[in-house]
Amino acid sequence: MTGFPVPPAALTGSAAALGTDPVTLADMLRVANSPGFDRWQEQIRRTGGCSDPIHLSGTTVTRDRKSGQVLYSYSTEGEPGGRLRVACGNRRASRCPSCAWTYAGDTYHLIRSGITGGKGVPGVVRDHPRVFATLTAPSFGPVHNRPKTGRCRCGGQHDESDPQLGTALVPRTYDYAGAVLWNNHASDLWRYFTIYLRREIAARAGITQTALRDSCRVSFGKVAEFQKRGAVHFHMVVRLDGPAGPDTEPPSWASVALLDDAIRAAAGRVKVPVAASGALPPRTLRWGDQVDVQPIGGLAEDELTEAAVASYVAKYATKAAETTGTVDRRIGELSELDKHTDLPDHTRRLIEACYRLDDAYPDRKIWQWAHMLGFRGHFSTKSRAYSTTLGALRKVRADYRARQERRERGLSEDLDNTEGSTLVLAHWTYAGHGHTPGETWLAAQLARDIKTNRDTAREACADLMDLDDMEGWA
Repeated sequence: MTGFPVPPAALTGSAAALGTDPVTLADMLRVANSPGFDRWQEQIRRTGGCSDPIHLSGTTVTRDRKSGQVLYSYSTEGEPGGRLRVACGNRRASRCPSCAWTYAGDTYHLIRSGITGGKGVPGVVRDHPRVFATLTAPSFGPVHNRPKTGRCRCGGQHDESDPQLGTALVPRTYDYAGAVLWNNHASDLWRYFTIYLRREIAARAGITQTALRDSCRVSFGKVAEFQKRGAVHFHMVVRLDGPAGPDTEPPSWASVALLDDAIRAAAGRVKVPVAASGALPPRTLRWGDQVDVQPIGGLAEDELTEAAVASYVAKYATKAAETTGTVDRRIGELSELDKHTDLPDHTRRLIEACYRLDDAYPDRKIWQWAHMLGFRGHFSTKSRAYSTTLGALRKVRADYRARQERRERGLSEDLDNTEGSTLVLAHWTYAGHGHTPGETWLAAQLARDIKTNRDTAREACADLMDLDDMEGWA
């Protein structure tokens, strides 16, 4: 970042008015006055306003397979900085809000197609027993909360934005080690839950587990969410299908009531033992007592709609442990925490517990996952037959873009023709990632513009749908 058109020292007042610093403003002016600025903006728009784009350098050449004639060629030599910028694809909103929005949209369609059909899933799944369930962690000690009575055990009342929410009432007696170990073994708890769930369904149907496999398939999509106290819990959609999956009708005994009862029973049966290590006593990890199961579209007061479930799951698919105030990157040394002056004390104690437990349970890699408060599992997973896959959704989007580009170049749009008349030769190398300070500010503005346009288009579509409904009643 050299060769600023205006010295940063001369921009102190202007930078303050924009809510940034002089170096960022000086770099912003450098970028905006560079010859390739318009093309840089175009690249960033194509990434959706990505905040940490991947930089590639290389070439691609499309030739006629028979004659060898060059039909199209591209090189990054003519791009700003000699690089092509592509979206990072990070799912975490704390890292890249734009790519996280795309990931959330994919998760929404993945979950909703398993509830309503679509994306290769037959619409008859709407008639199959379906529930939305939540499994929570047990208590590790009293925390500040907002009970229905309105008054916390501390004697005060907290609003939703109170930073005290979820923190320990008495840190000295709070079981920080237990909370970290529970997070670390949450994936094991989930695995055993799926095993016991099938057993409980078979028991309630009065059949063996082998007979269950021949008559019914249990499908699910789930996402993990961190509570403010730093404990992970799981939200899931569970569906009962016929033996061959969503295309087949579930058996006559399959019902929402049976599924509800089986989920609660399975959660109660799960036990994960943790052996003693040094001064640490043995433990038996379990799910918490709060198991919530709701039929989708069947609530008496506030109906839990299919869209609401998909939206709820998609929202948490882009988050990690940020709700606790933790860092969003791996921690090298414990002393690094001193650099994070805004780190909540409760969260710091959980991270310190990860550090202490790491030597006691080296195979669990607890310190490696200290930024996740010990949790090392996947945030979103699904069973094979639940619905489509994220890879399939991404491929549809990539194929759409590929057909667009081939049409603009006058080439065949048939991507499935392996014996086609063209041959593509490409060579790409990784050249870095991210933005300079000025580019970061400008990319954030582009991302906001894209979001505003998207929100405006959605509102316009909603208005048109309302008008159509009114005409239908006229």
